Amino acid sequence: MGHALCVCSRGTVIIDNKRYLFIQKLGEGGFSYVDLVEGLHDGHFYALKRILCHEQQDREEAQREADMHRLFHHPNILHLVAYCLRERGTKHEAWLLLPFFKRGTLWNEIERLKDKGNFLTEEQILQLLLGICRGLEAIHAQGYAHRDLKPTNILLGDGGQPVLMDLGSMNQACIHVENSRQALALQDWAAQRCTISYRAPELFSVQSHCVIDERTDVWSLGCVLYAMMFGEGPYDMVFQKGDSVALAVQNQLSIPQSPRHSSAMRQLLASMMTVDPQQRPHIPLILSQLEALQPPAPGQHTTQI
Repeated sequence: MGHALCVCSRGTVIIDNKRYLFIQKLGEGGFSYVDLVEGLHDGHFYALKRILCHEQQDREEAQREADMHRLFHHPNILHLVAYCLRERGTKHEAWLLLPFFKRGTLWNEIERLKDKGNFLTEEQILQLLLGICRGLEAIHAQGYAHRDLKPTNILLGDGGQPVLMDLGSMNQACIHVENSRQALALQDWAAQRCTISYRAPELFSVQSHCVIDERTDVWSLGCVLYAMMFGEGPYDMVFQKGDSVALAVQNQLSIPQSPRHSSAMRQLLASMMTVDPQQRPHIPLILSQLEALQPPAPGQHTTQI
């Protein structure tokens, strides 16, 4: 794990015949590292995600993540600048060069406000939700689901627009489960790839004969909305205390009362957090409800009835 894998010991790396200068480490996970680099050809900053690939399956998954990024040209989905596979001794590293967002993630913003005793306003939440939903709509329209939507996987652009990232857990939107073996395989996959406190109830105990669809993302979106409203996800504390999230998500969520939120927003949250996925709305319906809740544009007059 350390220096043997460092691609930046000489200070620069070359991707697609362009040279990038290593600035600093941004973070690391189990088998991936993210560095801040500067393009010497354009002076722009980028995030270089490096995935350590032990075997062929790892290389295929990294390639698939790159392919997912390339599917979309959407302002609310992170685009891929470049991709390559490099040999590192007997192993390989997959490099994904991505835009760098200096504002960080939605979670960074929620925590920054919480440290000051503040929360996002309802107007800010509505704007963020609108952008997140438009990104999800584009993903669902291509026949995929994100499957790991959470505040740390939503970047904020300079203008505050949300940008969905970490597309490595995306898979087909509609999954037909036809036997117990398929059910267990999907359940195990979800346990590895879908963050527990944002995971939809139907992924904790997958039934032998069922259809799992893109509304797993709608549940996760509800958890994100809850975090924007109250400063933490609805099941974050359940998980941190060591209690069973799998049991907690089987009960209808109790939404705290707050004068900061309209009844319309509370109803929107309640609809997303419906335990039965067949009763959960699809993203186009949520988008139409959100657009109806948007405040009027400056200069527009509304008539009070």
